Amino acid sequence: MFETLIKFFKFCDTENRRKFYGSIIVGIFNSLFMALRIGAVAVMLRGVIAKAVDGVPFEMQTVWMSFAIMCVSVVGGIITRKITAMWQCEGGYRTCAKKRIEIAEHLRYLPMGYFNENSLGEITSVTTNTMEGVGDVATRAVMMVFQGLLDTALIIVMLFFFDWRIALVGLGGFALFEFVNLFMRLAVKNVSAQKIRDDAAEIGKVLEYIQGIAEVKAYNLAGKRSRELNEVIDRRKKTLVKMEMRCIPVSNIQSLVAKLSGVAIMLASISFYLSGTMNLADCSTMLVCSFMLFNALEAGGNYSALLRTIDIGVSKANAILSLPTMDIEGKDLPALSAEKTDIEAKKIDFAYDSSSANPRKIIDGVSISIPAKSTVAIVGPSGGGKTTLCHLLARFWDVDSGEVNLSGRNVKDYSMDSLMQNYSFVFQNVYLFHDTIANNIRFGEPNAPMEKVIEAAKKACCHDFISALPNGYDTVIGEGGSSLSGGERQRISIARAIMKDSPIIILDEATANVDPENERDLMHAVEELTREKTVIMIAHRLKTVRNADKIIVLDKGKIVEQGKHEELVSNGGIYARFIDSRKRAVSWKL
Repeated sequence: MFETLIKFFKFCDTENRRKFYGSIIVGIFNSLFMALRIGAVAVMLRGVIAKAVDGVPFEMQTVWMSFAIMCVSVVGGIITRKITAMWQCEGGYRTCAKKRIEIAEHLRYLPMGYFNENSLGEITSVTTNTMEGVGDVATRAVMMVFQGLLDTALIIVMLFFFDWRIALVGLGGFALFEFVNLFMRLAVKNVSAQKIRDDAAEIGKVLEYIQGIAEVKAYNLAGKRSRELNEVIDRRKKTLVKMEMRCIPVSNIQSLVAKLSGVAIMLASISFYLSGTMNLADCSTMLVCSFMLFNALEAGGNYSALLRTIDIGVSKANAILSLPTMDIEGKDLPALSAEKTDIEAKKIDFAYDSSSANPRKIIDGVSISIPAKSTVAIVGPSGGGKTTLCHLLARFWDVDSGEVNLSGRNVKDYSMDSLMQNYSFVFQNVYLFHDTIANNIRFGEPNAPMEKVIEAAKKACCHDFISALPNGYDTVIGEGGSSLSGGERQRISIARAIMKDSPIIILDEATANVDPENERDLMHAVEELTREKTVIMIAHRLKTVRNADKIIVLDKGKIVEQGKHEELVSNGGIYARFIDSRKRAVSWKL
């Protein structure tokens, strides 16, 4: 139990760890105030019994003393309980909030291959359910478990001042309670791990179902996919029920031990009184204490079963934070001017599974030179490595061997943030955020004035359709831009890139899926975006490729041809066949 709490404290940042440590110190005072109630009861009972048995006059001073001790106990308890609750709540929730941000920042610098190999549901679950659970459970568990232990320990210590024999009975009950509590924590150990796995599986399956709902409907798979989703939800439900069912019997035994320990104190006190080894006042005080001793411990003991959830949640978050990032310790260099954005790749190799025994190379010994302010088109068969090459040039991954240079300097010499200042991207699959159109456009420059946003939108040929929307630029679009057409989303992404105004533009099939009605506006937007820039494009459209300064043909991770359009067509190779197939596709009519 203490190992888990220590692990959680290490997980906290310095500021919030101090809050927990401070709450423990204040909690000790809270326990002292709670223990003072025994003193108040003892003073009153001794005064009453002395009058009833010995005929000693009952003085009001006894009442006032008992009342004063009780007032100090109650007021001090309220104040210290409030402070401990506030500090523990702030420490727990703020720690998890900061860890979410820390995880998000850490994910920024992981190789993109991590996101291909790992479930989106797993990542989402850790940053949502897991951190939410740690925040909720840690706050309550730390507060209840620690406070229960402190209250019980201090009351037992105080009992030693009354009668060491009763204190030993209480100590024995405490030890037996903790022994049963150990079985509770062991009972939920494996189930807690299963719960975390089921949480991740449920989120992953829900995301998959929602994101693929169009395909589910199109192929009439609603029943099958619904069954799969229901099975995951049902499995999680069974795990939660199993967790509760394992806790309930042990929790009941634990509660029974606490109550029987109180009964043992009562019987021992009465026995000692009858044998003449304990006076009536102390016996009466012990009878009252027997009801107080295990109340806090019983509540804390029930929460201790959840400590396993904290342990697993912290481990999962630490597992993500310990993933090796790309080397991001380069220098913070100023953004380059368009005249200095020459790019050179020297014999670069790359494989997604480079750590395996027989890695399959996606990029194999590629060397290219891209002069500043030139346009390079990368074409080739599907799966040839075109997108991967672009990602390597922009350092979405690190090359396995060779090097990529930007303006004569290895891209690893740049810090990741300063390197990204030089690149803007327009992908085939555009992602827009659930926010206003204006904020989506100013995504790379959050504080840009509205005038600049409108200027970028006009250049990207999207001002007119934005203005026609109900709330114009303040229209909130659905997550992923689902409320807009493909061409509209594409133009907004181009406006976003125009706003960023980076000297290097990477276009990955940016015009592949555009409809004829949007093509003219989209091509105009691309022209505005790429004017006086260094442009790297992946494209299949003849009109997009033929005017490039250099065309690189990539096949099976290797450059098989490169040159200008006319030169490659005359060579009669892959590119010539590619152009011929495109011409025949365009001329085909129904």
